[in-house]
Amino acid sequence: MSTANDGGDRPTDAANPAKELAKQLVRGLFRGAAAPNFLAYELAARVFERDTAFHHASQALSLVPGYAGIYLRREFYRLTLEACSDDCCISFGTVLSHAGTRIGKKVYMGVGCNVGLSDIGDDVLFGSDVHVLSGARQHHVDDPDVPINAQGGTFERVRIGRNTWIGNGARVLADVGEGCVIGAGSLVTKPIPDWSVAVGVPARVVKRRK
Repeated sequence: MSTANDGGDRPTDAANPAKELAKQLVRGLFRGAAAPNFLAYELAARVFERDTAFHHASQALSLVPGYAGIYLRREFYRLTLEACSDDCCISFGTVLSHAGTRIGKKVYMGVGCNVGLSDIGDDVLFGSDVHVLSGARQHHVDDPDVPINAQGGTFERVRIGRNTWIGNGARVLADVGEGCVIGAGSLVTKPIPDWSVAVGVPARVVKRRK
């Protein structure tokens, strides 16, 4: 997975005032460009449930390609999410479901991710097609005599610790600690402790990084 052309900031940017100024100007331009999407979202949130309005706005913005899409999504999420850094990269086709999500510094989300209610720590990397669900109880199924879609559900905040890498196609339903590596295609159903390498379905810790 490469992030070489993700539109994010580099450690050397602070030492290059002209480049940093250019980035600030671009952010300002795209903040203005995101304003109509933000206003449309705010109006929709007065009519529909707020997370529904947010999810629909996220779907539309996920389809904007290239650098323009990266900057536009970032500025929209800075206006709408509970917390969002000014140097994250959210790639094409990635959809967020809950305005209560928090995104830390230098976060990278690959193409086609789907992110529910979550806290994503600094320096987290998602490969492509990573799904972070809002816990494992989004749909209650306890009563077999009631349709599942009428039984409601519980959205739980999933936490991804800083400096963690989650591989392509992984599915995450539980917290992942700091400094972890989650193998491609893995299914995380139970919390993963800090500095672990976990793989498989369900994901199991196979190695400690510290």
